[in-house]
Amino acid sequence: MKITDVRLGTLSVPLRVPFKTALRSVSSVEDVIVEIITDTGAVGYGEAPPTGVITGDTTGAIIGAIRDHIAKTIIGRDVDDFEDVLRAVQNCVLHNTSAKAAVDMALWDLYGQLYRIPVYKLLGGARKHIVTDITISVNAPDEMARDAADAIRRGYDCLKVKVGANPALDVERLQAIRRTVGDKVAIRIDANQAWQPKEAVRLLNQMQDKGLAIEFVEQPVKAHDIEGLKYVTERSYVPVLADESVFSPEDAVRIMQLRAADFVNIKLMKCGGLYQALRIVSAAEIYGVECMIGCMLEAKISVNAAVHLACARQIITKIDLDGPVLCSEDPILGGAVFEEQKITVSDEPGLGIHGIEGLRYLD
Repeated sequence: MKITDVRLGTLSVPLRVPFKTALRSVSSVEDVIVEIITDTGAVGYGEAPPTGVITGDTTGAIIGAIRDHIAKTIIGRDVDDFEDVLRAVQNCVLHNTSAKAAVDMALWDLYGQLYRIPVYKLLGGARKHIVTDITISVNAPDEMARDAADAIRRGYDCLKVKVGANPALDVERLQAIRRTVGDKVAIRIDANQAWQPKEAVRLLNQMQDKGLAIEFVEQPVKAHDIEGLKYVTERSYVPVLADESVFSPEDAVRIMQLRAADFVNIKLMKCGGLYQALRIVSAAEIYGVECMIGCMLEAKISVNAAVHLACARQIITKIDLDGPVLCSEDPILGGAVFEEQKITVSDEPGLGIHGIEGLRYLD
């Protein structure tokens, strides 16, 4: 199975409601789609969202990295030379992790098709079903409480609440949500780097003192501030998850060695795809650090790849793969089945994607 071409397109999917964090506000998913074509007729699918505020990767940067570097590196290669091809993708250009992730997952898709096995079984095959949380965007306290109530009506029992846009309001926001959903619903929060270390400790301990029962906090301080992250981890009543601080396996190992966080978050767009994500998983297994698997604001192709990894390895204990259910429609044919909080991985070869409705190909 030789790679003969790499086709690019764009996909736009409207959201049910605007997605708001401490860093950005968007109303639709706008992704770059990758199709890797082979001489057998098999097609591998990949996807990358331009999340410049987190990854630094814009639409133009993703397209340019794939066209000018990655495609030239892999066209003519045999999919069966799998690790060599995956390593070539990682080494042919610096950074550009979203572009690498899109191509990486398309290659895994092809490799699974080549050997007629789903990717999650290639990676370990631990389970077929996972349960995701759902994100509550940062807004006024009463609006967030209404969104939380709607999520509970839809069957969710774990909420990821965005905070940090106005730290003075964060405790009030969470009190409104906790009053609305009761004590049995899990609440985890994501500050998206919004706080200073001492501020984070004060706010988090205040939340627990008020009985808000926060499961954990995601990235309370700036991504580069590993000392600050460790400061919060050592002093907060709330466990800490490192997200934006973890772009690479090396980042993850440093955090694990320093005990700078209680958990680490794996996102394919930050680390560069499944190949690199597996290295983070291996380190986590060695250090005994549980992982969350998360997503950016993405449609189902790339989230589907993350589902395969989540279903493969037991060290991934926390699931934040709600991108497709935040969308008002699903243009992706095949792949994992998203039934609100329950996600079932596909047993079809590769990643199980058959096609994309509404894809706009680039010249």
